[in-house]
Amino acid sequence: MGATQALLPFTVLLVVFSILMPITGFYIERFGARSIIAVGAIVMGIGYTASGFVNSIPMLVLTYGVIAGAGVGIVYGVPLAVVAKWFPDRKGLAVGTTVIGFGLSPLVTAPLARNLIAANGTDGWKPTLVTLGIAFTLIMLAIATVLKLPPAGWQPQGWTPAAHSFIPTTASVPMLQTRTFYGLWTCFIIGTFVGLAAIGIASPVAQEIVKLDAGVAAWTVSLFAIFNGAGRPFFGWVADRFSPRNAAIACYVLVIVASLMMLSVREGSTFTYLLAFCLITFSLGGWLAIAPTSTLILFRSADYAKNYGIVFTAFGMGALLGTLTAGRMRDLFGSFTSFFYISAVLAAIGIVLAVFTLKRSPLVASAPELN
Repeated sequence: MGATQALLPFTVLLVVFSILMPITGFYIERFGARSIIAVGAIVMGIGYTASGFVNSIPMLVLTYGVIAGAGVGIVYGVPLAVVAKWFPDRKGLAVGTTVIGFGLSPLVTAPLARNLIAANGTDGWKPTLVTLGIAFTLIMLAIATVLKLPPAGWQPQGWTPAAHSFIPTTASVPMLQTRTFYGLWTCFIIGTFVGLAAIGIASPVAQEIVKLDAGVAAWTVSLFAIFNGAGRPFFGWVADRFSPRNAAIACYVLVIVASLMMLSVREGSTFTYLLAFCLITFSLGGWLAIAPTSTLILFRSADYAKNYGIVFTAFGMGALLGTLTAGRMRDLFGSFTSFFYISAVLAAIGIVLAVFTLKRSPLVASAPELN
C-alpha cells in the first residue's frame, strides 16, 4: 500500500467532516447541543466499528472516511458554539482552550492505539478500531449530558458588550456577501495547507535530511502535537485581544521564519529542525483558534454556529491539498527542502490578504450589536 493510498481514508474523513459542519450549524439551536452530539457520537462509532471489519481501501474510505468523518463533522462545532455563548467576554480564549483537546488528543490516542494494535497481533488495527469506536461513543454520549446552550439573552454578570462604531443598517448582510469572508476563508486554507503538509513530511524530513533515526523521528511528532495544541488558546487570546488580523499576521510570520530556518537545515541540524517544525505546528494550532474566533468577531455572533460551519470548509480544502501534496512533495521537487520555499511564499500572500480583508464590515452589524 503506497503512502498516498494509505492517507486516503484519513483525507476523506477530514474533507467529509468539514463539509458536515455547515449543515450541523443550522440545527444546533433547533435540536440542542446534547441531541446533536449524541447523533454524531453514534454515527462516528458506527463508522469506527465498521472499519474494523473491512478488507479493502475503498471500504475503509466509506466506513472510516465517510461515515466516521460525518460523525466527527456533526460533533466538532457543537462545543465551540456552546462555549462561545457561555463566555462572550472571553470568547477567543474559551474557543482556543476548547479546541486544544483536538490538537493534544494524539498524545493519548496514538500510544493507546499502538499498544492495542501490538497486543492484537496480525491485523491488530481491526479490533483496535472496534474498541476505539465503542469507547469514543460511550465517552461522547456521557459528555453530551452536560452540554447545553445558555438561555436566550444570557450574558455574564457584570459584563457589558463593547460598543462598535459601525454605520447603522436596517438589516445585516449575509456573511457570504462580504469580502471579509473570502479573505478569512483563503487565509484559513493557507494556514491549514502549510501546517498539515508540514506534519505529513515531518518524519521523512527528520530521517532524510537531518538523519535522525526512525524512533527519534517518531518521538518528534508528539512534541509537535504539544505545540499544535498550545497554539490554540494562545492565538485565540491574541485574536480576541489584538484583532484577528494581527493574530493571522503573527501566525504567517512564524511560518516564514520557520521556512527560512528549514532552508539551511543539513545533517545534524536537529535543534533547527525541531524549532522550525514547532513554530509551524504552533501556527497550525493557532489557525484552529483564529478561524472560529474571527468568525465570532468579524460577523454576527448570533449566526456563529452556521457561519463557522461555512468558514470551516476551508479546513477541508486545506487538508485535502496539504495531505495529498505532502506525500508527493519530494517526487515533484526532488527534495523536501523545496516545500519551504512554497510555504514561505504562501505565508507572505496570507499576510497581504490578512492586512486588506480581515476587518469587520459595518454592513454585517445588526441593531443589537450597534447599541
